[in-house]
Amino acid sequence: MIERYTRPEMGRLWSEENRFRTWLEIELAVCRALARRGRIPPEDLQAIESRAAFDIGRIAQIEAEVRHDVIAFLTNVAEHVGPAARHIHRGLTSSDVVDTALSLLLVRAADRLLGGLDALLQVLRRQAHAHRGTWMVARTHGVHAEPYTLGLKFASWYAEARRNRERLLRAREGVRYGKLSGAVGTYAHLEPEVEAEVLAELGLEPEPVATQVVPRDRHAQYLAALAVLAAGLERIALEIRHLQRTEVREVEEPFAPGQKGSSAMPHKRNPVGCENICGLARLVRSSLHAALENIPLWHERDIAHSSVERVILPDCTILCDFMLHRMREILEGLQVYPERMRQTLEGTGGLVFSQSVLLALTDAGFAREDAYRIVQRHAMAAWAGEGNFRELLAADAEVQRALSPETLAACFDPARLLERVDAIYARVFGPEEREGRS
Repeated sequence: MIERYTRPEMGRLWSEENRFRTWLEIELAVCRALARRGRIPPEDLQAIESRAAFDIGRIAQIEAEVRHDVIAFLTNVAEHVGPAARHIHRGLTSSDVVDTALSLLLVRAADRLLGGLDALLQVLRRQAHAHRGTWMVARTHGVHAEPYTLGLKFASWYAEARRNRERLLRAREGVRYGKLSGAVGTYAHLEPEVEAEVLAELGLEPEPVATQVVPRDRHAQYLAALAVLAAGLERIALEIRHLQRTEVREVEEPFAPGQKGSSAMPHKRNPVGCENICGLARLVRSSLHAALENIPLWHERDIAHSSVERVILPDCTILCDFMLHRMREILEGLQVYPERMRQTLEGTGGLVFSQSVLLALTDAGFAREDAYRIVQRHAMAAWAGEGNFRELLAADAEVQRALSPETLAACFDPARLLERVDAIYARVFGPEEREGRS
């Protein structure tokens, strides 16, 4: 099923062919380093570099007999190279190649994800500015709270996506380590200088203390960054799903011409894209537990982690790549209904301004408990359908003695409660945003 969510570039990165190509990239880099030290004759290096190749079908055939993927790979490469192949894999163990290649693939996958995050950040920024003044009601516990703007939602998502970018960048750096230190990491047959030279060519750093493998806390950190990223995308998707509910319908994800929402009900416009993201986020998060379980291994290495990583690392990077792409498309084409938002904001007769009235009464000299009692009494009456909240307050003798009609009216002005939004934008997007410049 994962193929359904594979975009071409990320899918090719984790293909079997690219895995073998990356292994060969490492083996050839080691051969060049050894040749520079005079350990491989120039003519043999020339033969290795010109003839080194592999055939996936032949590797599978050999592996069926030897039951070892790296040996099968090396055997097939040797079939292409000939006698000079005796220099390939000199001083290395299988995990030197496999773990170093895995680090390369994870770094390259992270670069693709960072590109996807950058594209998402651009959309979030644009939408935050486009809807800076699009008034709506905020909700806490799913219940109307106070006036808000749609732009603030986008600004919040932007700030979180930027943190997710920073987390992923740190995870990329954390996994950018390889090892060519042999069977138990002691450099028994290949000196550290060769490792450092080869890894520098590949853009990696040497693992300070390797066993037979690179320690798996690095990979767990990487999966943790992906899990938090997926949860952040789910946060956006879940909000859109709530706002798309029929009784709310303040926004909708794009619904393409010819798209159908239900086999039975032609009227349906379902948030399937957002639901898809929410479901896939669960899958990515569940993989973090497996990555954490991979950290403790027996002694200098067992193989318990390997089978897990062959699934969770490709799958989670592929899924996050897909989710970033889908979320960007949803947000770019998001249908926004400002008039519906205004109707919702005004639909409770001003209940969302209860705190403004409470503070106005305390400013007029009321004890807070007394002011709260007055405001709550009329709010509960309005909830019960016994009148309009603002009109009930205006008819209250205690309120009339404390607040002029003008002061009471000012309590119900959304602009008054949103006058400091510019300060939030300045914090998120930079000081120049204080004046509303994008």
